[in-house]
Amino acid sequence: MKWEHLRKLIGGILLVSLISVLFYKPFQQYLEIPGTITLFEGQSQSFSTSNAISAAAMSGSASASEENQHTIKIDAKSPGKDDVLLEFAGFPIKKVNVNVLKDYKVIPGGQSIGVKLNTLGVLVVGHHLVSTDKGKVSPGEKAGIQVGDIITEINGKKIENMADVAPFVQKAGESGQELKVIVQRDHKIIKTNLMPMKDSSEDEYKLGLYIRDSAAGIGTMTFYDPKTKKYGALGHVISDMDTKKPIVVEDGQILKSTVTSIEKGSNGNPGEKLARFSPDREIIGDINRNSPFGIFGKLHHGLDNGLLDKPMPIALSNQVKEGPAKILTVVDGDQIEEYDIEIVSTIPQKFPATKGMVIKVTDPKLLAKTGGIVQGMSGSPIIQNGKLIGAVTHVFVNDPTSGYGVHIEWMLHEAGIDIYGDNENENKAG
Repeated sequence: MKWEHLRKLIGGILLVSLISVLFYKPFQQYLEIPGTITLFEGQSQSFSTSNAISAAAMSGSASASEENQHTIKIDAKSPGKDDVLLEFAGFPIKKVNVNVLKDYKVIPGGQSIGVKLNTLGVLVVGHHLVSTDKGKVSPGEKAGIQVGDIITEINGKKIENMADVAPFVQKAGESGQELKVIVQRDHKIIKTNLMPMKDSSEDEYKLGLYIRDSAAGIGTMTFYDPKTKKYGALGHVISDMDTKKPIVVEDGQILKSTVTSIEKGSNGNPGEKLARFSPDREIIGDINRNSPFGIFGKLHHGLDNGLLDKPMPIALSNQVKEGPAKILTVVDGDQIEEYDIEIVSTIPQKFPATKGMVIKVTDPKLLAKTGGIVQGMSGSPIIQNGKLIGAVTHVFVNDPTSGYGVHIEWMLHEAGIDIYGDNENENKAG
């Protein structure tokens, strides 16, 4: 029994000691120091420590120093990888992996742009009934073709637009031979046979399908690379208004756009920029990608915004802070203006995600004009402390003053811009 009491007593002492250590401030500070940090060359990051902890970098990509008795500072010197060793009383207690990235700069946007997308094949946006002697039926629906499917081939011939479909329909109807149709559905290829039927009320052969081969809209330019002219815009995927599915892009163009008026947002009713393509319909760039993070491609030439036309550094998701920031956007004509917002919350992200920040419009002028975030403002660049940190993406329906933003590093990745170079690390989008 005495040994049992002694064992419990020792166990209790160890438990109390462990709890004491966990609440010991220097130990808590040690736990808060990340195991990996990523910095651009020339940047630095500081950590609070206890008096006794010292630090030393292992190679030349970074340096570490005791800034004062309570702070350790890590400086990024040159692109590459380094390890910073933390020591307590001469004993190593933690290693911090430091990834130093090459200083990278882009030119922020803010311009209102017109967007024209050409789909891969023709998109099925609905079914309709064909009146026949045997009743009403949709031949396309009967063949298993669904809303959201993309017709890419008919009888072995590539389908690029709606005009390509009509000759096949008429010929098949007159000959009585079924069409061999290939559709793409959610990255799957599906083959089916489709027999057009004659509409008795119009004396024409029909498929019983509503189809579309292009889409148009407006948005905002986010950034472009001054060297490669690669750009990113919108900050979110473009979906078809009928099917609600992302549009699979064959190609597309962006054009200059002029904002004509604003439908002001209110609770439960998001506002909207009303705009038109510029009269000269000048194509300023091509679209080759429509992703959850926006549209991407190459500009034909550089674009001026009249405010911040020089290359600007970017911030990674872990470098964005809650607090004041600004957005660049157009609410009248083609004049880009700067407006105040607040970063309400931000999530340091290791992997790509579309909702990295919650933002709130605080600028009285913008609130008076738009009520907050409106449709067409998507892609407006967000700037904090002289760095491009992301883009406006969505508005909260019940609070038009607030919405989401996407971190810029994920848009850069989608644009095919590798800010990481050869420094593979856990923060890189994979």
